[in-house]
Amino acid sequence: MENMLQSGYLSVLEAKNRDELQAQLVHFSQQLGFQTVAGMTVIDHFLGEPEFITVDNAPAAYRDNYQDRNNGKRDPVMQHCKTKSVPIIWDQTTYLKADQADKWEQQARFGYRYGISLALHMPEGRHFMLGVVRDQALPNDPVEITRVVAALQLFAVHAQEAAARIMVPASADLSLPTLTPRELETLRWTMEGKTAWEVANVLGISERTAVLHANNAMHKLGCVNKHQAVLKALRLGLIR
Repeated sequence: MENMLQSGYLSVLEAKNRDELQAQLVHFSQQLGFQTVAGMTVIDHFLGEPEFITVDNAPAAYRDNYQDRNNGKRDPVMQHCKTKSVPIIWDQTTYLKADQADKWEQQARFGYRYGISLALHMPEGRHFMLGVVRDQALPNDPVEITRVVAALQLFAVHAQEAAARIMVPASADLSLPTLTPRELETLRWTMEGKTAWEVANVLGISERTAVLHANNAMHKLGCVNKHQAVLKALRLGLIR
């Protein structure tokens, strides 16, 4: 199973269009035991409403309701993801606590009963939300739940890169950032799976300096972690 999930991380990066991206999202979520998935890119605009770009396999009969932004404003899961980076594991109780029992009853008819959702919040007003849903209760084993959440978090980093390339207009891209040779070297070794301590030993620098190079690269690339920075650097052709 772990090898299959690992393959999913790489496969989503190879998606060439919206249909292929959707297929990869659906395939990965089904491997984790969820029948429905949604990946949403959100672009905040200084003037005007945010822009929402969604790829999902929501049931056709529920699509209009699902895409209603006013409906999303009262959804406790969406509101959690709007401001927090910590994943949320939700069920009927989540909606009862938010006084939105009718909202859960409405979506439950279409299989939206139990799910996990998370968001990546990036600089320049960019966000990516990933949610998986099923109609059966999640496992009670905390170890299994932790494994699933961790897999989704790593997959979201890869899916966000693919979505940014496929769904976001090229005109919205920022100019190519300039990274120092050391910052690029740090990303290259991070890509090879090296820790900050290992990178420091390879480059003959202190671990603190290695972390500083990684953080500088993340900031210049507008990323929230070093793995996302590696993926973006690859997409921009800064490292190979």
